[in-house]
Amino acid sequence: MQDRHLADQNHILKLRKFRVYIEKAGLYFCTVMTNYERIEKAIVYLKENFKEQPDLDEVAGQVYLSPFHFQRLFKEWAGVSPKKFLQFLSVEYAKGLLKQNLPLSEVSFETGLSGTSRLHDLFIGIEGMTPGEFKNKGESLHINYSFAETPFGDIIIASTQKGICYLAFVDDHQEGIQSLSKAFTNASIVQKTDIMQQDALRFFSGDWKDLRKVKLHLKGTPFQVKVWQTLLQIPFGNMSTYASIASHIDQPKASRAVGTAIGSNPVAFLIPCHRVIRSTGIIGDYHWGTTRKTAILGWEAAKNSA
Repeated sequence: MQDRHLADQNHILKLRKFRVYIEKAGLYFCTVMTNYERIEKAIVYLKENFKEQPDLDEVAGQVYLSPFHFQRLFKEWAGVSPKKFLQFLSVEYAKGLLKQNLPLSEVSFETGLSGTSRLHDLFIGIEGMTPGEFKNKGESLHINYSFAETPFGDIIIASTQKGICYLAFVDDHQEGIQSLSKAFTNASIVQKTDIMQQDALRFFSGDWKDLRKVKLHLKGTPFQVKVWQTLLQIPFGNMSTYASIASHIDQPKASRAVGTAIGSNPVAFLIPCHRVIRSTGIIGDYHWGTTRKTAILGWEAAKNSA
């Protein structure tokens, strides 16, 4: 009897060791769940537990996958990494709290972040603005603006301390000021030309070699910013299509959303949304007029050829 008891104990010990070995190897037994069901369960878990800011290992364990395989699978299905998805959830929740005029320290705690500095970093990466700027609708922003002549008509160009935040072609200066004010409702806006604006205006001469030296302070969603960054990669004098942009950001079925993001571009010309045309070869619409878009493309093609 005692020998049998010892044999059972040894068997249990071996099973425990085997389980530890399997877990350390990152292998989990699950033959029933499909990949779609795994991602669905992971998203539900993230939504329900984002305040605890679960790490990759914890979420992967919920769907019985190793962190490596879960990371790859999640990105294939959701289009972003689990960490980025968690950031989106945190920011959206924080937005709601900020609209309730809660203190930033309380918002940080309620969102599950370690402190206001972490919240600040999160909003800088996702929104392109600080939590305070979002909460006060730009009240803490000081914006300089000026008007200038370009080969394609007059423009209004505006900048914060961080970079160019707005550039648009205008037929009427007063309407240009109203559009700028609408984009930054509570910001302090004054008519003043600064060095940032002067550096940006140089590029209307056709010198695009130092484009990276012009800093842009953009207000947009993560998807919009991603699209705008992709536009900057279209070479001078070249064109792309909405479908190509969508494929480049690994969302080939999002051509319509890409088109909307391109149409929302707050910095004309410097972010070359004019270089995107339809797959059929048609120039397509442009926020500042199809004729102007055609003129810019022709100008760039001529400069490139020369």
